[in-house]
Amino acid sequence: MPGTYDDVAPLRPVEVDTAAVTRRTAVPITVVEPERVARGGIVVLHESRDFSPQLLDLMRALSLEGWIVVAPHLFDRIADAQVREVFGEELFDDFDAGFDWLTGRGVFPDTIGVLGFDSAGTAAFLVAATRPIGAAVSVGAPGLTEPLPDQHTALIDIAADLKAPWLGLFGADDPATPPEAVERLREAAAKADVASLTVSYPGLSHRIDRTEPEDDATAAIRIDSQTRVYDWFDSNLR
Repeated sequence: MPGTYDDVAPLRPVEVDTAAVTRRTAVPITVVEPERVARGGIVVLHESRDFSPQLLDLMRALSLEGWIVVAPHLFDRIADAQVREVFGEELFDDFDAGFDWLTGRGVFPDTIGVLGFDSAGTAAFLVAATRPIGAAVSVGAPGLTEPLPDQHTALIDIAADLKAPWLGLFGADDPATPPEAVERLREAAAKADVASLTVSYPGLSHRIDRTEPEDDATAAIRIDSQTRVYDWFDSNLR
């Protein structure tokens, strides 16, 4: 069904020790489908309670490239409006639900990618190290040399285990991802059996999920980072 619409993706069933445990059975998703036959799919993981116009524009732009774009509503399970970050096993459950939703519509696993921002970008990296997907992109992913809460290991410790080509986009002025940590991750990912590319930009103007930059220099950086995302998926989701 071409266009933008909301749907629900079932979660994979799990065994629990007692019937008293209440679990979610599905996660709401926002979908953008291309007008033409899809080349594959991309699961977008984003730390937003509400999908901003910029995020929706990005999803539509990816759809114009031929991908079915699925964005799970990661905060659906969190009632506290003060919580601004998501991580832990439930985030991976939401990714798996989006992945299964795509494969249920005939999309092959090796033509499915994941695009994550912030700690959801950390999750995208971990997905690339543990799931049978085609490609991954992380934007501003923390937890490079020290694990995040609910994360068992730092990214540099599992970088050699990457199973899918991974692109990391970082801002040199982001305190959550200092340049020396990004360089250590670059070196660690180079030991994997798949392609990896780590790119650092001055400032934070590489953030393709945020408002348009106001000057030509930052606009050029934004265009470069967005082009790299398109090219990464185009080259690896085949």
